[in-house]
Amino acid sequence: MAFPLSTVQTAHGDLHLLAFLPDATRGVVRSVDSRDLEACGVAGLVVNTFHLSTNPGAGLIKSMGGIHRFMRWNRPIASDSGGFQLMSMIRGNPRYGSISDRGINFTNIDRGGGKVKFTPEKSIQVQFALEADVMICLDDCPLPDASAAENVESVRRTVLWAKRCRAEFDRLLEAREKTGENRPLLFGVIQGGYDRQLRADCAGELLRLGFDGYGLGGWPLDAEGRLAEEIVAYTARLMPDHLPKFALGVGKPENVVRGFQMGYNVFDCVLPTRDARHGRLYVFTASGLETVDVFAAGFYHFVYVGDNKHKRDSRPVSAACDCHCCRNYSLGYLHHLFERPLHKWIANAARHGFWHGFYG
Repeated sequence: MAFPLSTVQTAHGDLHLLAFLPDATRGVVRSVDSRDLEACGVAGLVVNTFHLSTNPGAGLIKSMGGIHRFMRWNRPIASDSGGFQLMSMIRGNPRYGSISDRGINFTNIDRGGGKVKFTPEKSIQVQFALEADVMICLDDCPLPDASAAENVESVRRTVLWAKRCRAEFDRLLEAREKTGENRPLLFGVIQGGYDRQLRADCAGELLRLGFDGYGLGGWPLDAEGRLAEEIVAYTARLMPDHLPKFALGVGKPENVVRGFQMGYNVFDCVLPTRDARHGRLYVFTASGLETVDVFAAGFYHFVYVGDNKHKRDSRPVSAACDCHCCRNYSLGYLHHLFERPLHKWIANAARHGFWHGFYG
């Protein structure tokens, strides 16, 4: 399958497409470091603008030379606006705050009730402070079961906020004299729920604003948890073929394959690394290092590395993979690590005063 776009040029090198960007939400892909990611051939990462703005703070990261120097990562970084997380929290529990045309008023009820006002302008300002290569407009993300009226309002506000993001982005570009290869990219996000006309309306307004790429907004799955193929494919067709098409939040392997067939060429999701941290590994269904046909049904399966049957298994996780882990470690060793993971060891050591003795 051929695409007219093979690379996206950024200030930290070309992002070669097709690309899956693991989520380094708070500046780290948990349990691995930047060298591990490079060794795995990871092309780029996604960080979360809202979370980094509150901890450790955009000002601190800027003073450290930006997010690339802060986390020692020299390849492209995209900064998600944080709108999805804020919307899901607030719409799931109004105690977390409120949403208006001006922006998002967030109350951190889990940390003493601190209040944060997050506007389209602030989102762009934080992303510039992070010095991200790809910036995402703050959008109004509705819940999967939103009513028709709520989806109409979501599209209206998404377009309104996109205009403000565009204006602030252009202002900061001029103020910082960023041009050519040093210029970050700005992506608009197409909302509209499962309504084709709303998706078309949103895309039409965003295309008139002229972004560097476009993202799939909203919940990409249907009520049964399967990829909402009809609306996901339709949204891809609304995006210009000569620009990147970002399937935001799409991460299951079979959904990435289907998204690619629909025309998307950039993906991100927390799911693969989250599953791996909990011992659920994705393994190619193949017996050797031959080419894996990802378009075939059942091209991968799950291995639950914590299962007792792996305790004495000397085989690698996958014979069809040449990564560092599969080349050097057995299922039995990984079972041992997951049986007594490091975070449990640290918690146990802290309870017994190890750290006090170590530092005292």
